[in-house]
Amino acid sequence: MRIGAGLDGRLGLRFAELRQAGQEAARLGFESLWTPAGGVPDAFHVCSAWAQDSPVRTGISVVPAARMWGPLALAIQAATVGEISGGRFILGIGTGGYGPGFWASVGLPDRPIAVMRDYLTILRGLLAGETVTYAGPALQVQNASLGAPGLPRVPVHLGALGPQMVRLAGELADGALLNWATPDRIARSRRLVAEGAARAGRDPGEVALTMYIRVCVDDDVDAARQALGRQVLGYAMAGPGTPLSSGYRGLFAEMGFGDVLAGLELRQRDGEHIDALVAAAPDEMLTAVGYFGPARGAAEAYARLTQGLDESVVRIVTARPGLEPVVAAMEALTPARIRAALPGRPNPPGKP
Repeated sequence: MRIGAGLDGRLGLRFAELRQAGQEAARLGFESLWTPAGGVPDAFHVCSAWAQDSPVRTGISVVPAARMWGPLALAIQAATVGEISGGRFILGIGTGGYGPGFWASVGLPDRPIAVMRDYLTILRGLLAGETVTYAGPALQVQNASLGAPGLPRVPVHLGALGPQMVRLAGELADGALLNWATPDRIARSRRLVAEGAARAGRDPGEVALTMYIRVCVDDDVDAARQALGRQVLGYAMAGPGTPLSSGYRGLFAEMGFGDVLAGLELRQRDGEHIDALVAAAPDEMLTAVGYFGPARGAAEAYARLTQGLDESVVRIVTARPGLEPVVAAMEALTPARIRAALPGRPNPPGKP
């Protein structure tokens, strides 16, 4: 299993600090650097800088493609970072939203699988140096080309939650990007990828499973819990009018937390502040998908959550501002520490 570090705008770091954090990650042995797109600093610029600062692979997980980019413009951006990095860049794409209202707002049909099939088909053709003519139910291009032969290959990974999207990743993408999944859910996703790969006559081993695993490392356990819990509930709780089976709300329900979330959502509608909701959320839900607490024990807790992945990404959450807690978290969760804590690994000499 490869192990990367995930850094993003929620950490409050400016561009220069993100570069410095990336350099520290490379020094500590992380094998890849990942960031989501959609904010400032821009993810493509960040990945370009990281690639120039160190030899590690860089990736975006994910670009909200349907919300922000057309396929040709997105391919141009990705190919440019691929060239700057010497072929060490991975493009992750996702829908950027769900539900009829979202699809209407971006001018596309409420057919997410068809939309992402179109994106994958066009993007992979363009990034392979082809001239693409394609007419799908959502997207069309005519004689589209990057016009720059001989560019390095850019793998395209698909952000996937539901079974149809995970199967689509197995069928058409170079990898599936999971999120907030327990090991049982990862195992289920592995089976779905294999089903999709079988449809296309592909080897499922060609489709990498990668996932962010969020951690907040801090000696102030309450503050660390609050910081991680805010992110968990920000994804897991349904907003007004959101179907309880959709998106991350549906994912957490399938993992056994539907009743917990229903109770928290009632309290939210009654006006309770997010801090009170986080305090009421059970530790079981938070630790099923992430880690909060001191450095001691962080690697062991993280290692348990990686089962079934080809690449795990230590997605840093901090309870305090600045670069120092980011570096401290990476030092607590270096790839060497995580690998030493993986189930089945022998204890190092001198340890019971």
